[in-house]
Amino acid sequence: MTTRDAEEIRTAVQARYADAAKEAASCTATGATTGLIGRTLYDENGTHALPEAALAASLGCGNPTLLADLRPGEVVLDLGSGGGIDVLLSARRVGPTGKAYGLDMTPEMLELARANQRQSGVTNAEFLQGTIEDVPLSDGSVDVIISNCVVNLSPDKEAVFAEAFRVLKPGGRLAISDIVLRRSLPEAVVHAMGLWTGCVAGALTESRYREVLRAAGFDEIGIESTRVYDHGDIAQMAGDLIATIDPDGIDVEATITELDGAVMSAFVRARKPGHPG
Repeated sequence: MTTRDAEEIRTAVQARYADAAKEAASCTATGATTGLIGRTLYDENGTHALPEAALAASLGCGNPTLLADLRPGEVVLDLGSGGGIDVLLSARRVGPTGKAYGLDMTPEMLELARANQRQSGVTNAEFLQGTIEDVPLSDGSVDVIISNCVVNLSPDKEAVFAEAFRVLKPGGRLAISDIVLRRSLPEAVVHAMGLWTGCVAGALTESRYREVLRAAGFDEIGIESTRVYDHGDIAQMAGDLIATIDPDGIDVEATITELDGAVMSAFVRARKPGHPG
């Protein structure tokens, strides 16, 4: 992939999530299918005090705050924090002696997340602007990294996991929800920009996911399927993206059929070798 290709993907993703932030801020968001699925995985008892806009901006595919088994006093980083729901939940779980960082490249999402933080009264959280391929934190400064259906959007996943490994402390944990492929996709799908921004064409196969994590230095790697998407799921997911797909470049119905059973939501776990100091 060329630098130009990567920038085009990043620009398309940023534009889509800027629109999502604006909709969520007005509490009119309907969310993409993955977001609606992810939202149902949150415990209402844990989210009842959060602003509605934080829930409306949740476009994830799981609940990484539960996956991570967060402990009081830990430092947590959310890659692609969006409207801030996972950061705010993490901040509560690590308590006043811990801290939760949210990293996002979209100014509109950061503005929404900071507004949600003020409204929720959470003080041990901080939202940073930047990309998940270039994390603005120092080496070995984080106990746990979480993310919710964002890594698949990156055009350079090797850089994402290299950065995750760098900022984690020895023995630190990676615990993310993501979209993972059960088989390889046709080239036409991979190059459909609309599907990049819809969490499909940017996803890795399970075997490739493991390879990239191992190459970054992680061990204790586990990938657990939480939902396999069938024809109806894919059709609904693609519904708001069809306008972005060139009809001369891709057969939408054939692509949906091709994707039937090929895509899953998954919990991805890994650990940086070593022991905390």
